[in-house]
Amino acid sequence: MSERFPPGRLCGLYAVTPDEADTSRLLALAGRVLQGRPALLQYRNKFAGAALKYEQASGLLALCRAAGVPLVVNDDLALALAIGADGAHLGREDGDPAAARRALGASRILGVTCYSEFERARQGAQAGADYVAFGAMYPSPSKPQAPRAPFALLTRARRELQLPVAAIGGITLDNAAPVIAAGADLLAVISDVFAAEDPAARTAAYGPLFAPPMPSS
Repeated sequence: MSERFPPGRLCGLYAVTPDEADTSRLLALAGRVLQGRPALLQYRNKFAGAALKYEQASGLLALCRAAGVPLVVNDDLALALAIGADGAHLGREDGDPAAARRALGASRILGVTCYSEFERARQGAQAGADYVAFGAMYPSPSKPQAPRAPFALLTRARRELQLPVAAIGGITLDNAAPVIAAGADLLAVISDVFAAEDPAARTAAYGPLFAPPMPSS
């Protein structure tokens, strides 16, 4: 686990940016989300070119620094390194996690998408990932064709890998509790926060879901 971001920091809402071409609009929305204090913010834009991605990621990093929230860059280790982001999140086609761990060093966050594959999660843990992510948990508007991941994977990964577990795919405030109960430490959410009428309030509303239960009297 990284020195700057111990396991306790990797718990809560993991806000993920939408595919937004307008940088000003993206930064305005992200600023409102950050007011709600997510655990992490991930920059994700599947359609932007290199110049736009650099512009947007750099702007988001400045906002995250001011808010004290780590910024993780999705699918682009080189961009994460170039802007000095707090970490990178890699999918199947985004390079070797062990090489990414070496490039990032011990103090930055490395996440690995594992889809519905426990073996990929095990390999990611061995390569030095700080968290492993499974999904889709529910039908996802951003990835409508994504296969579903069983909740039991979250439970198994939490038990066997001793790493924070992230869940992604169709998660909303209304359906989040069963995902957390199954073992998710992080909930990766796009639409439910960025498309909310009040992104700051919607983001903040996730916080109590992660609060430890009150002891019974």
